[in-house]
Amino acid sequence: MADEKPREASLKALYRSRWHVELDLRSIKTTLGLEVFSCKTPEMATKEIWVYLLAYNLIRLVMAQAALLADRLPRALSFKHTVQLWLAWNQRAPDSDDMQLSVLFVLIAQQRVGDRPGRVEPRAIKRRPKPYPLLTNRRLEARAHIRLHGHPKKLK
Repeated sequence: MADEKPREASLKALYRSRWHVELDLRSIKTTLGLEVFSCKTPEMATKEIWVYLLAYNLIRLVMAQAALLADRLPRALSFKHTVQLWLAWNQRAPDSDDMQLSVLFVLIAQQRVGDRPGRVEPRAIKRRPKPYPLLTNRRLEARAHIRLHGHPKKLK
């Protein structure tokens, strides 16, 4: 009986840490854009997953560097904010030196996320269906049909 209390506490802690796994999967799927595969073959789908995992890990590395300089935990920084800053930074200054990167790390560390233990989120599909019909024939045929008859009226 005495062993069950520590076991129960560790099981609860493990369940709470599961939330980070769900956040990581959401970051890969939603923030990075892996909700729908853009390729057709299983081999290319595997490559696409690896590319997204590489991008995710590189972003987490940048977050870890920013957190180290700001004396914060990497999980306390916003993943989406880091992605947005990184994309804007690379458009502005693709050839950055170490001094400029430290400015980027400071900007990343400014946006923190709250620690919300015990948070509950609904499990429901949020993706809304598009108001367009499915493409059921070849794209070339569909383009020819549109040129002859115009676009179909919007579905309601």
